Amino acid sequence: MPIIPSELVSFSEVPSALDLKTKLLANQTLLAESETHVVEVVDVLKSYGEVLDAYSKNLIYQAESQFLVPFPLFKYLDGDKSFAKIWRHLCHDRINFEYAEYCMKAMLWHGTGGMDAYFDSAAFIENIAAIIQVKRRDPLLGLLHPLFPQFLPELIRTAATTHALGQFWRVMSDLFIDLADAEADKRVCSISDVVDFIKAGLVAAAGNPISYGVKLGNKHFWILPPEAGLTFLADVAVPYVEAVFLRGTPFLGTVSFNAQAQQISPDQAQFCYGALYADPLPTMGAGIPPSLLMQDMYRHLPKRLDLLYQNRTRGEGDVRVKICRSFQKSMFCVTNAAIAGTFPHGLAGTTADQLAADEAYADAWAKRLSQGRTDCLAV
Repeated sequence: MPIIPSELVSFSEVPSALDLKTKLLANQTLLAESETHVVEVVDVLKSYGEVLDAYSKNLIYQAESQFLVPFPLFKYLDGDKSFAKIWRHLCHDRINFEYAEYCMKAMLWHGTGGMDAYFDSAAFIENIAAIIQVKRRDPLLGLLHPLFPQFLPELIRTAATTHALGQFWRVMSDLFIDLADAEADKRVCSISDVVDFIKAGLVAAAGNPISYGVKLGNKHFWILPPEAGLTFLADVAVPYVEAVFLRGTPFLGTVSFNAQAQQISPDQAQFCYGALYADPLPTMGAGIPPSLLMQDMYRHLPKRLDLLYQNRTRGEGDVRVKICRSFQKSMFCVTNAAIAGTFPHGLAGTTADQLAADEAYADAWAKRLSQGRTDCLAV
């Protein structure tokens, strides 16, 4: 029987839902304090911030410049159709924007938050009706719309979600890069500092308006107008955490999509395929969308983190699995910050009702998080 090296095996105790709840109510970090954790989280978020910069720019480009284009063959080129850019794209020397679209589709499909509610409003239907009237002049779209009347509205919802996610990632990219600068300047020295820094960034951006419009010919059309009152935290950030961190979508090749097999819950609210639940071992497997993100982050890995990985287990051989594990730790920190910033009474309540509301909020989150890969929180 082969002997398994001890460094490949995790002996850490998995925290219970009660443990997580206690930490949240005490304003403690979910991820254990250590110098190694600080390096992992800060550097992997720096890499992620650089990737999100590219994701954000491309999503906004798609929503604004590729709006209702029947065959958007060049949507990943950001408007650069030079031979060199196309050749690099064909050789796969590029950022994997497919992962950004995976996140966007997860948000659209799970449909939580104020933006999804606005999609069902009379104002939205009225706005897109005017847009469709103009776009029906396109021969193909004009043919498709009478045959499939929900086709164009669904594409417009997709474009709106694409643009909103691009705006969200613009803020998060800047926040993660600023975090790395703060750690380099010794303004951030612990995991607690990391969580507080991210929390402050989320709170500062919480009320940022989310709007989106397109120009068709010489006329501007609103899709997400300012008067809709959509904001960064409530209408994009929270739905993003719900759809991408928690629910996600089943990965091809890991579960059966056959309804008779009943391996996938018919209730989307019960999905647990998100980043906080994902097993890091299948990373780079076929049909696993986060594999694309791990590859993108590997291309932008800070030297300090790369050296840390080289001295662990199989060095370069399992580097993407290591990135995935560090990424999960960082996402627990981001979730930690989001929870801390959205307590009903900010853990400062004085009445019994206020204390009970904060406790119920922490309890609900703890129960969901306890089902995730919490084994990474201590090691």
